[in-house]
Amino acid sequence: MRPVYCLGFVILLGATMVRAEDVKTRISKKEFGKMPDGQTVDEYTLSRGGITVKVITLGGIITAIHTPDRLGRLDDIVLGFDTLEGYLKGHPYFGCITGRYCNRIANGKFLLEGKEYQLAKNNGPHHLHGGNVGFDKV
Repeated sequence: MRPVYCLGFVILLGATMVRAEDVKTRISKKEFGKMPDGQTVDEYTLSRGGITVKVITLGGIITAIHTPDRLGRLDDIVLGFDTLEGYLKGHPYFGCITGRYCNRIANGKFLLEGKEYQLAKNNGPHHLHGGNVGFDKV
């Protein structure tokens, strides 16, 4: 298994490896799949400076980053699935925007301006990454 890298780092790295005038940015779009309610999930492919990033419109999930290694060989460095079904079945937040909260909220509750708020407990007794419907699912 290969680690997931931060998209910003990869884009920055790609931008610094080539001269700006030599870089051509390409963006394409295709259907990645359909949600159970029939809504289309699209996949955008962004290519620049020898690096390609694929992201879908469900949760801003990065499905692939193809980047050269130190010998110039391209490989995908993102863990994930080739089809929408894998992302719909549940996964450990592969490539997604994890918000609204990036971590656990102990016991699924917090105090704000004297008022206690109870959140969904989706990680044992705790609230994790935005709950049952975090950013990764919209």
